[in-house]
Amino acid sequence: MKQVLVIFFSCWLLQTAAQPVKQYGALSVKGTQLTASNGAPVVLHGMSFGWHNLWPRFYNKGAVHELVTKWNCTIIRASMGIELNDSGYLKSPGQSEKLMRNVIEACIKENVYVIIDWHDHNLHEKEAIEFFSRMAADYGNNPHVIYEIFNEPDYETWPEVKSYSEKVIAAIREKDPDNIILLGTPRWDQDIHLAAADPVRGFSNLMYTMHFYAGTHKQWLRDRTDEAIKAGLPVFVSECAGMEATGDGPVDHKEWEAFVQWMDSRKLSWIAWSVSDKKETCSVLLPAARSRGKWKGNVIKEWGQLVRGYLAAYR
Repeated sequence: MKQVLVIFFSCWLLQTAAQPVKQYGALSVKGTQLTASNGAPVVLHGMSFGWHNLWPRFYNKGAVHELVTKWNCTIIRASMGIELNDSGYLKSPGQSEKLMRNVIEACIKENVYVIIDWHDHNLHEKEAIEFFSRMAADYGNNPHVIYEIFNEPDYETWPEVKSYSEKVIAAIREKDPDNIILLGTPRWDQDIHLAAADPVRGFSNLMYTMHFYAGTHKQWLRDRTDEAIKAGLPVFVSECAGMEATGDGPVDHKEWEAFVQWMDSRKLSWIAWSVSDKKETCSVLLPAARSRGKWKGNVIKEWGQLVRGYLAAYR
C-alpha cells in the first residue's frame, strides 16, 4: 500500500510540474517580481519557436506537447514574424494568425504559459493594435497568455517605443485588464536602462524584456540589468542563447553558465532561442527533425541538448 501511495504521489508531482498554470494560476507583478495568484514568486523557463514565417512546420500541437513533456518547458513563446517575406504578418495576416493560434491553443490545452510575440524590429503601430485587440478579446480570459508587444526595437528611440507601447497596452487593457504584458527596449532589448529611467506608467502587470546572447553580451549587460531592477523595473528575459548575437558561432559555455546563475539568483524567467532547423548554432534541431515533435537525440543539435539539460534541472 505504501509503495502504491509513493507511485501515486510521484505521478501527481510530475503532472503538477507539467501544468504550471494549474500550479501558479493568474500571474501578476509585485514590485519587480513575477508572482503566482497566491503572491509567491514565480520563475518560468522555456523555449521560443523561431519566426513563424520561416519555420511554420513547427507551429502545431505535437511540437508544443514535445516541448512540455520532454523538454520541461513551463512557458513557450510563439514568434510571429511581421516582415521579412511574403509569409510575414503584414502580407499574410490570415495564415500568420492561424499558426499563432495553433500554438496558443495547444499551450492552453497543455496548461503551460504562452507568449504571443509580435516578432518585429520596426514600428507597425496600427497593425499591432488591431492584432493584440483580437488576441485579448479571444484569449484574455485565459491566465495562460502573456503578450510581448514588440520583440526587439533596433534603432527606434525609447520615447518612440514608449509611445507605441502605451497605445498597444491601452488596446489590450480594453479587453484584458490583467494578463502580463512584455515591453521591448531599444537596441535589440539591451538598452533596458532607458526604460528604467522613464517607465510606462498608469498600467499594472507590465514587465520589460532583456535579450542576450552569451557569446556577445557579457558582464556589462548583467550589470546594466541589475541597475534597472534596482531602480524598480520588472525584467523578463524573453529571448536568450549561448552563442554570438548573430545566432551563430561557438557556444560560450562559461558566459552562458554565468548568465544562468545570474538569472537564477535574481529569480528572472528566461526563454531560449529557438525551435527551428536553420544551419546555425542557435537552431536547436536538424532538418531531419519531425515537424510534430518526437525528436530523437540524433536530430537535436548541441545547443538543443544543452538547453534541454538546463530545463530538465528545474524539474
